[in-house]
Amino acid sequence: MFITKMALPRRVFLRGMGATLALPFLDAMVPALASARTAAQPVPRLGFVYIPNGATMHLWRPAVSEGTQLELSPSLRPLAALQDQVVVPMGLSHRMAEAMGDGNGDHARGMTVWLSGAHPNRTEGADVSNGTTVDQVAAEILGKQTPLRSLELATEQNYLVGNCDNGYACVYVNTISWRTATTPLPMEVNPRVVFERLFGDGGSAAERLARVREDQSILDWVTGDIARLEQTLGSGDRARVEEYLESIREIERQIQLAEHTSLDSAVALPDRPVGVPESWEDHANLMFDLVALAFQADITRVFTFVLSREESNRPYPQIGVPEAHHAISHHQKDPVKLEQAGKINTYHVSLLARFAERLRSLPDGDGNLLDHSMIVQGSGISDSDQHSHIDLPVVVVGGGCGKLKGGRALDYSLDTPMSNLFVSMLDKVGVPEPQIGDSTGPLGHKTKAEPLSAL
Repeated sequence: MFITKMALPRRVFLRGMGATLALPFLDAMVPALASARTAAQPVPRLGFVYIPNGATMHLWRPAVSEGTQLELSPSLRPLAALQDQVVVPMGLSHRMAEAMGDGNGDHARGMTVWLSGAHPNRTEGADVSNGTTVDQVAAEILGKQTPLRSLELATEQNYLVGNCDNGYACVYVNTISWRTATTPLPMEVNPRVVFERLFGDGGSAAERLARVREDQSILDWVTGDIARLEQTLGSGDRARVEEYLESIREIERQIQLAEHTSLDSAVALPDRPVGVPESWEDHANLMFDLVALAFQADITRVFTFVLSREESNRPYPQIGVPEAHHAISHHQKDPVKLEQAGKINTYHVSLLARFAERLRSLPDGDGNLLDHSMIVQGSGISDSDQHSHIDLPVVVVGGGCGKLKGGRALDYSLDTPMSNLFVSMLDKVGVPEPQIGDSTGPLGHKTKAEPLSAL
């Protein structure tokens, strides 16, 4: 890295052997970016987080009255501290996830259609077909200026093959991101692999293993560049860089802790250490933290994250639900199961709230990362007991670079395609896309409450 007294360029990297460390946006970069990034033109970020097995809709849907402030439902109350940046669209549906003569398979269809709005080809073979998903439409434009086009993350292994749901190939539940109609993108579950994609792989497999055993940080490879950089920065930028580096250290510490657990076992160590925490909650939060780092350093502006795949039978004893999620979701109106399923929905939203709070704590230009993001969390199924794709659970968090007004619940007609939400989001981030799947245009058509109609 070559540093002068002139303003720093946005793309400053600290480099060492096998490591490349991007920097967050700093005040020292403002003059160099005056024509490209001003207070009126912040960099937009998009995220899509999938929850499985639908929702307990009477606990998810907020009460809505025209012109009144959003009143969060029980499932969405973890977002209370962020309420001014929360939008809850209601009534959105995915008709393309219905059978259309293909029989059962609603879990696979719901998950696959969620971001594409296209009816998938029912097959157990290689002739899978869906539609380009909204994240990849956005990444085609937003990813042109970042080292990584997009990030695709999950918490459950995605190596399932064959038939996973009534004649639908497992690829339909292994990912929610499709670059083209026939190109599904694999989702990464290992935080170490994600970390190395963001910051470099630290050399050979042997060097990576040595670094784990010695508790060596990727920051050790770039100490010289860090020292030279900090000599050129003001106190505010130095504090911002230190906070960013401390976040990297903490994430490395969590990954190394998981890897040391595997090192201490009697099982032979694979070529790449397994950096998946034993706790599912720790795993999910670590993946969210990696996304926050990627957004902070502008390594990517688009991500998808599958908290769990459809038909997941994960139990949640940490919140008092030791039973399997999928079994609970088929509640048959059993009040006990409905309450348990509602607890799981609230728990998943609490993870989103933690991530959003993290984004809000990170300065970005004239605001913070949450101000300049739109994060969607939801499912391709509403009432899982009925395998319904009508009136889907969805919540949007963030400021959308000043283009998304929060504190609202929007009540749409049940024939409104979910894909219309994505067309509206693309429009707000400057991505021209007239249609996503079965979309009929941006949100604002055929609504019950016309004054509340626009996203």
